[in-house]
Amino acid sequence: MELANAVPAKKSEKSFKGRLGKIWRFKLLYLLLLPALIWVILFDYLPLYGITIAFSDYNVIQGWSGSEWAGLKYFRSLFESEMFLNAFKNTLIISLYKMISGFICPILLALALNEIRVAWFKKTLQTAVYLPRFVSWVVYGGIITLLLSPETGIINKVIELFGGSPAYLLVEPAYFRTILVVTDAMKEMGWAAIIYIAAIAGLNPEVYEAAIMDGATRFQRILHVTLPGISSTIVVIFILRVGTVMSAGLDQVINLYNPMVFEVGDILDTYIYRVGIEQFNLSLAAAADVIKGIIGLALVLTVNHIAKRINDSGIF
Repeated sequence: MELANAVPAKKSEKSFKGRLGKIWRFKLLYLLLLPALIWVILFDYLPLYGITIAFSDYNVIQGWSGSEWAGLKYFRSLFESEMFLNAFKNTLIISLYKMISGFICPILLALALNEIRVAWFKKTLQTAVYLPRFVSWVVYGGIITLLLSPETGIINKVIELFGGSPAYLLVEPAYFRTILVVTDAMKEMGWAAIIYIAAIAGLNPEVYEAAIMDGATRFQRILHVTLPGISSTIVVIFILRVGTVMSAGLDQVINLYNPMVFEVGDILDTYIYRVGIEQFNLSLAAAADVIKGIIGLALVLTVNHIAKRINDSGIF
């Protein structure tokens, strides 16, 4: 009996020594990883202690340890606040629209770019659609404001050309969400398409040759070869996008919205900014941010589980 118990222990010890040996063998690679690991710990994990602000009457002078514990007081305040509930609703609506457009447009753009055979035109078009990604929302928002201006904006000039009357679209609640979704897709889809273009470039060209020999048209090759070939990449990107569904884009909204569209444009990020920075109610702002994080985590875990059950594709 003692001998039977001793054998697994010996195997376990040998396995542990083997693992240490592998770590020592690749010690230089682990050393290269160390700065990134320290960065993640310092700026991603240690700040998590700040979540305690949401559960206390936080006072800057007294600090985390000296502030009085408040429990779920600020969470109850949030769900009793009409402004928070309106911001929550707007965040869901705008984020879902952005997620759909920001997910589909890069795929369509990557498929279109892949079909272009003129090299110089393909490179020029790629550069043109990438460039907006490197422009800040402060500058990009100013350009959008000028384009939509009722006096000098080219959009209103086109409307007038077809017999319509000019309108300041940015102050119209009926158009504001559409403007947010369209401008976000225009700015980000070129950059997001890079991943799909790289995935398409990695597909086996022999499969395309076989499809051509079988008489498949371009559309059929896209439908039956390209899309199935990058399906795992599509699933992973979709899961990552779902995780950001509670972030509707602070930079964009804060540079475009105004009191006239406050009812349809105020989102959780702007609510947290207004409550936390302008009103200096850090506990209430932290509670709203905790709710955002919990919902985002739950969505990622749910979608990842569904993806793994359907086609064994996921991020973990």
